[in-house]
Amino acid sequence: MARVFRIVLPVSDIKRATAFYETVFAVKGERVSPGRHYVKLGDVILACVDAAAEADQKRPPPLSEHIYIAVNDLEGVWARARLAGAQYENLVEEGAGPLGVIATRPWGERSVYLKDPFGNPLCFVDERTVFRG
Repeated sequence: MARVFRIVLPVSDIKRATAFYETVFAVKGERVSPGRHYVKLGDVILACVDAAAEADQKRPPPLSEHIYIAVNDLEGVWARARLAGAQYENLVEEGAGPLGVIATRPWGERSVYLKDPFGNPLCFVDERTVFRG
C-alpha cells in the first residue's frame, strides 16, 4: 500500500514560513536543515523548503494547485492565517461559491481558499465535512 507522507511547499523565506505555518496550525515544527522546516499534520509532514537557504540553484515557483487540509477549528485556523499574512481574494468560482470566505461548497464541504505568503494555494476544510467522493 502506498501513502503520502510529505508535501513540499516552496518558500522564499524559511523564518517567515516557520512563523506562518506554526501560527496557523498552532503547532511547533522542526528545523531539519538551514532551509527546511517540517510541520507535522497528522500522518503527513508539511515541508517548507527555502531553496536559497539550502544553496540550491533552482528556485521553484509556488505550487500550481491547492493543497486541501482538514482542520478541526476552521474559524480559528482561518483567523490565525489572516493574522499571519495569508493572501486571499473574495472571488467567486462557478460551482464553488466565494473562495476567500468560509462557505459551504456544493459538494458539502465547509472551507476557505487562500494562498500562503509565498503564493502556494491552500484550502482549509472543516474536518466534519470532508468529501471523499
